[in-house]
Amino acid sequence: MQTTADPAARSEQILRNLPRIGGVIPMYVNGRWTLAAEGGTRELIDPANGRPIAVVAEGTAADAEAAIAAARKAFDDGPWSSVGASDRAALLFRVADAIDANRDELMRIDTLNNGKPLRETEYDAIDAANCFRYYAGLATKPHGQTFEVPAPSQTFTVREPIGVCGQIVPWNYPLLMATWKLAPALAAGNVCVLKPSELTPLSAIRLAMIFEALEFPAGVVNIVPGSGATVGHAIAASGLVDKVAFTGGTKTGRSIMQAATSNLKKISLELGGKSPNVVFADADFDTAVDYALFGIFANAGQVCSAGSRLVIERSLHDRFVERLVERAQKIRVGDGFDPATEMGPIISPVHRERVEGYIETGIAEGATLLCGGERLGGPLATGNFIAPTVFDRTSPTMRVVQEEIFGPVLVVQTFDDEAQAVALANDTVYGLAGAVFTQDIAKAHRVIRKMRAGITWINTYHPTYNEAPWGGYKQSGIGRELGTYGYDAYTEVKQINVNLDVEPSGWFSE
Repeated sequence: MQTTADPAARSEQILRNLPRIGGVIPMYVNGRWTLAAEGGTRELIDPANGRPIAVVAEGTAADAEAAIAAARKAFDDGPWSSVGASDRAALLFRVADAIDANRDELMRIDTLNNGKPLRETEYDAIDAANCFRYYAGLATKPHGQTFEVPAPSQTFTVREPIGVCGQIVPWNYPLLMATWKLAPALAAGNVCVLKPSELTPLSAIRLAMIFEALEFPAGVVNIVPGSGATVGHAIAASGLVDKVAFTGGTKTGRSIMQAATSNLKKISLELGGKSPNVVFADADFDTAVDYALFGIFANAGQVCSAGSRLVIERSLHDRFVERLVERAQKIRVGDGFDPATEMGPIISPVHRERVEGYIETGIAEGATLLCGGERLGGPLATGNFIAPTVFDRTSPTMRVVQEEIFGPVLVVQTFDDEAQAVALANDTVYGLAGAVFTQDIAKAHRVIRKMRAGITWINTYHPTYNEAPWGGYKQSGIGRELGTYGYDAYTEVKQINVNLDVEPSGWFSE
């Protein structure tokens, strides 16, 4: 698909296949396209230029409850529960094929709605298809155990679907985060009510069109855009929902967790991070610099696992930081549809102001601003663009060191020995991700094993795999997504005991 440079024509061209009711892009509930029960709408804005791109239905608690009721009926009384694993797998393989067939459209929808460069959204679309394929394959694999017990009994476990799964995803990876939730849940035989971010619902709506075209039974997949305070809270608090899975900020995660106590539903929380990227003096210099940049400036730093703290050995500090800043200033920031763009905009004016507030805080706290720190003007003035920013001479107690900024802001910390590197790496309330760069592989393993984080890398940063678990320690969340762990998170374990010596127990006298 060739995309026109005119913003208005571009939006119309990219979104031309999405359904509309009276000019409004609707939600998908119980196998039907519908407007919000209370008539609410939201105007979506292109973060690259501040122009409107579409009007979508804005759901409320009433819409969430309708979707939950549809999902409940689909699970309890509908045909989905009788669909075997091989048939579910076949459907998910077809979903993957459809994502591949519509990759060009899906990646452009996310670039339009989120702002990230096309080379990033292309990767997301490819990975989304691969995620559905992975779980399609996993659906038919053995899931259970048998036990040798001290009785004439055949004792074993089976894994069964949990039921109605509420899923709440963020705006930074709209298509991919929806996929990470939907694919394992559907593979395990569950039904889903997905709330995309109110800022970036468009690729989830396009994904719903795929489910509709493949004739998934009504109510199995429901997509309800709306705010977290209304739709998200209704999903988390509902007694008809058996599990809630949330990806987003730690503060919101606490609210989700509290609301889920209504019926003690299962929860999965993938929350914030302030992840360390530890670079020793013996690291491959060019590789470490390259990944330090990639770790924080990919997706404009709007990544939960971003390497937002560069923890660097003192003897390498000056040379490394000088080169890092030199390269950061050369990053091409701009519209995601420009092939030359390497970093896109912040998602919204509200979030841009939040990031700017942290930059002001860093300066006020006494950190040294080495580059960036300003909103970009000129042809980018109407968008939400912030220059790649690096702070040096920080202290561990600074807010910019301890709190998640979720933007293109890197803070530098310095260490003198291995023990101090580990101490600094672990010195936040988060424990999502972290990396170590060194050519001493024994040292790399020592440090990684001591790092209190769920996702770690040695001599690289950011690669993710559908086959491996994703999640964090401490206040970075509860549970794991992806891999077999992600499948298991959408199942209940049932113990079954079969008596092989059928006769009265004789426990009570006759």
